[in-house]
Amino acid sequence: ATRHLGFGVTVNLTYEQPYLLARRFSTLDHLTRGRVGWNIVTGYLDSAARAMGLDAQLAHDERYDRADEYLEVLYKLWEGSWRDDAVLRDKAARVFADPARVRKVSHQGRYYKVDGYHLSEPSRQRTPVLFQAGSSGRGQRFAARHAECVFISPPTKEAARKTVSALREQLVAAGRRPDDVKVFMGAAVVTGRTEAEAREKHAEYRDYASREAGLAHFAASTGVDFGRYGLDDPVDYGGGNAIESATKTAAQHGWTRRKLLDLFELGGRYPAIVGDASQVADTLASWVDETGVDGFNLSRTVVPESYEDFVDLVVPALQDRGRYKTAYAEGSLRHKLFAEGDRLPHRHAAAAFRDL
Repeated sequence: ATRHLGFGVTVNLTYEQPYLLARRFSTLDHLTRGRVGWNIVTGYLDSAARAMGLDAQLAHDERYDRADEYLEVLYKLWEGSWRDDAVLRDKAARVFADPARVRKVSHQGRYYKVDGYHLSEPSRQRTPVLFQAGSSGRGQRFAARHAECVFISPPTKEAARKTVSALREQLVAAGRRPDDVKVFMGAAVVTGRTEAEAREKHAEYRDYASREAGLAHFAASTGVDFGRYGLDDPVDYGGGNAIESATKTAAQHGWTRRKLLDLFELGGRYPAIVGDASQVADTLASWVDETGVDGFNLSRTVVPESYEDFVDLVVPALQDRGRYKTAYAEGSLRHKLFAEGDRLPHRHAAAAFRDL
């Protein structure tokens, strides 16, 4: 049904075996002709761990240690199991692939053991475009090695600028280019044909939104039971094992329960950008110019209304400013994002596992 849209699928690697996940993403990349991406998550909920048969989550940093090895297994399967010239498709000789050019993967690690061939011929991208959302110190080291796109949720421009700058430095330290990762900031956009219309929509959305639900979600993200605190009591953010970057941000700003409820006026923790199309376009451009982010991850405030408003009103305003494309590029999702072809570049960690 589509030619140009990319499809990003969030999969928690803690509860998926790498061998099966590799096959599934290869299949998706074939079906989309190279337009699939994977949003890598490691989990942060003890309730999810218990539901999957574990006693509790692994410690925060160990989750990333495990994820590093998981990605190594996947690179061996996606990038190294089949040579580029393995597939012959020789109908006359009844030979699909040369078995001498298909290599068995034998991995014996701390967390995973795999002994077998990747069950899919290489897809257009081989490895899906890799998305990730960790902004903690350990999460950024993981991103610097593996990620191609990173989601962040900064409360201010200064916080965004620091996060982006630190990530670019980590990329260089990992032997990659500072622009090898696209950074996308979460944002809730409420717009209308006039500023007054946008403000009216924002007020209506607030009437229907649940701030308490937003706080409950943030409680899961930080591991903090906010029900133990009064509206203006100082909150102890220490000792959690959930999303470290969310906990650190809240602690640095001294967010009380009252402040958090104000932040979650639309039910989510993304900052709200409210105004007519021109005002929103200018605000988005200022975030890019002043923080170094590459784009935005738009929240689903009201579906499909919020997206339709953005497409119909804000996109033309951005195009008028030369800040948004007016046509789609051809090629895979990776090529659309980076204009360097379908495959991961040689600078990426996956390149070390290729059988050329």
